Amino acid sequence: MIVLKKNQIDIITMGCSKNLVDSEKLMRLFEDNGYRCTHDSESPDGEIAVINTCGFIESAKEESINTILSFVEAKKEGRLKKLFVMGCLSERYKDELENEIPEVDKFYGKFNYKQLLSDLGKSEISSCHGLRHLTTPRHYAYLKISEGCDRQCAYCAIPLMTGKHKSRLKLDILTEVKDMVAQGVKEFQVIAQELTYYGRDIDGKQHIADLISAIAEIEGVQWIRLHYAYPNQFPLELLDVIRENKKVCNYLDIALQHISDGVLSRMHRHVTKLETLNLIKTIRAKAPGIHLRTTLMVGFPGETEEEFQELLDFVRWARFERMGAFMYSEEEGTYGALHYQDDVSLAVKQQRLDQLMAVQQEISAEIEAEKIGKTMKVIIDRKENDYYIGRTEYCSPDVDPEVLIHSAGKNLEIGAFYQVKITDAEEFDLYGEVVE
Repeated sequence: MIVLKKNQIDIITMGCSKNLVDSEKLMRLFEDNGYRCTHDSESPDGEIAVINTCGFIESAKEESINTILSFVEAKKEGRLKKLFVMGCLSERYKDELENEIPEVDKFYGKFNYKQLLSDLGKSEISSCHGLRHLTTPRHYAYLKISEGCDRQCAYCAIPLMTGKHKSRLKLDILTEVKDMVAQGVKEFQVIAQELTYYGRDIDGKQHIADLISAIAEIEGVQWIRLHYAYPNQFPLELLDVIRENKKVCNYLDIALQHISDGVLSRMHRHVTKLETLNLIKTIRAKAPGIHLRTTLMVGFPGETEEEFQELLDFVRWARFERMGAFMYSEEEGTYGALHYQDDVSLAVKQQRLDQLMAVQQEISAEIEAEKIGKTMKVIIDRKENDYYIGRTEYCSPDVDPEVLIHSAGKNLEIGAFYQVKITDAEEFDLYGEVVE
C-alpha cells in the first residue's frame, strides 16, 4: 500500500535561477499555510506536486514536458494525489498543455501561481510578502530585481512569456536583502533578464549602479555578484561601483551572443562589433582583474563559416574567464522563426559548438593556472568526501570553477570565509590550502 505524506508538497524547479526565486516564494506561502515542502527531492512522496517549468529553448521545453509526464505516471499509480504546473512553459502554452495532458489538475502561468493557494482553500498571507524559503545553502541567495524584458532579440522567446520589463521597487529589494541577511545570507547573486535596464520603466533612467551601491551599504552583506547584463547602452558608472566597492565582486555576467556585424544585425542585438570590442576594453580598464562571463551562440540562421571563424578569433582575443555557448534553436513566434530559415545543419552547429568550447577550454585552463601560488578569499559552500568545496569572488554557484581544499585535519565552517593559497589548477577547478 502506498502511503503519501499528508500536507506535503513537492516543488520541482526547471530552468534558471529566476524560476528558483518564484519557487522559493511559493514554498514560503505554503509553509505559512501549514504545509511541509520539499524541493527537487530525488524521491517525492507528498500528496501534492508542483512543477515550475522552463520554456526557454527546445531542450528545456522537452525536459519540462518529460518531467510533467513522469509525475502524471506517478499520479496514475497512486503515488500522487494532485499535480499542478506553473512557470514559463505553461505561461506560453497553457491551452495546448491542458488539451494534451488533462491529468494535470491545473496549469498556472508565470505570474498567477499564487492563485494555487486559494484553489487549495488557503489564503495568501500578507506578512510573508517577499519572504522566501531559501533552497540554496543559507549563506547565499539569488536576488531578482526585475521581471520581463524590453529587448526583442530575434532568437529569444522570453519576452513572449514574461512580457515587458518591470523593475521591482528599490525599497522592496532592500527590505528583502535585510530579511535574508537576518537569516544568515552573506552573498547575493543579483539576477534579472536584463540587469542594466533596471529603473528604465520607472523614470527612463538606468538605476542599477545606485541600487547595487545601496545593497552594499546594508550591514551583513559581504559579496554581491552581477548576472545577465546587456552590452547595448551599458551603464559605465556600474564599473565604478564594481571597482570601488569591496563588497561588489569583480565579476560581470554579460551575454554577447556573437561578434560578427552581420549576425548581430540579424539577431537584432542593436550593438556592433566595434562597440562590443570597445566595451570589453573599457570594462577591463575600469575594473582591472575583472572576470567576465559571457554566453555565445553558434548556428544562427545565415551564419557563414567566415562569421564563425570571426567568432573564434574574438574569443581568442577577449580571453573570457568564463564562457558558455549553445546552438541556435528556432523558437515559435520569435522574429527569427517567422522571418529566417534555420539553414545551418545540426551537424554543423554541433561541430561549431565543439570547436568553440575547445578554444575556451584552453583559455580557461591557462587563466586558472595563473592563479597557482596566489592567496585568495574563499567562501566554503559544502563538504564532499575528502574535500571542502568553496568559491572565490570570481565564481558564481553551479556554473563556475570551485576551490577544493583537502579536509584532513581541518574543521572549516560552511558559509565562512577563509584565505586560501591556490596550489594547483585544472581546466575548471582549483586546489588550495587554508592560510593559517
